[in-house]
Amino acid sequence: MNNSAANTGRVLWAGLRALLVLTLVCGVLYPLAVTGIAQLTMPGRANGSEIEDASGKVVGSELIGQTYTLPLKDGEETPAPDLRWFQPRPSNGLGTNSVNTQYSIILSGATNRSGDNEDLIKWVKDAKAAVVKDNSTADYQVKPSDVPADAVTSSGSGLDPHISPEYARLQVHRVAARNGLDVATVERLVAEHTDDRILGFIGEPRVNVLKLNIALKDLVAKG
Repeated sequence: MNNSAANTGRVLWAGLRALLVLTLVCGVLYPLAVTGIAQLTMPGRANGSEIEDASGKVVGSELIGQTYTLPLKDGEETPAPDLRWFQPRPSNGLGTNSVNTQYSIILSGATNRSGDNEDLIKWVKDAKAAVVKDNSTADYQVKPSDVPADAVTSSGSGLDPHISPEYARLQVHRVAARNGLDVATVERLVAEHTDDRILGFIGEPRVNVLKLNIALKDLVAKG
């Protein structure tokens, strides 16, 4: 009986020592080492790839998309887009923002609907009609065939911060008209904020909507 109790005590003490050592190594030393290396080698990414506006205020992350909407009105379930700004991909996962105010993330995830799902088909059709209507101006008419896929579908995460150059260019006339800018000036702004494929062959050309809207805000302020 005494031997059994002694053996049990030794096993428990060995387990406790292992717990303490592993807690120290895996729960304290390793996280501190990884954090320290990250802060020394890539502080921007380690801190969330934060983006600042011209005043130095953090307005979001380079890695997470945002919406640009008007204040929610009485009776509205979802706020209307603020058409002064370039709009991101549609997604229920994006939090509300307007370039220089607080931002919040609601959720992350895809619709998980099949291609022939009636709800998804209706969402895409409604989104395409809205893109055509919102981006058509007095001297520029958007055709349904002009609307790229990313203008009417969300990304897998629902938080994609980028849009295609095609979708950005489609919005140029509307953004120029709403902000009293020349179309050619806004087109140059889009071109300047279009990133090429990574290493020239990975992925697709893309435009970070937050960075583009910050540049647009600065352009409007100067104008």
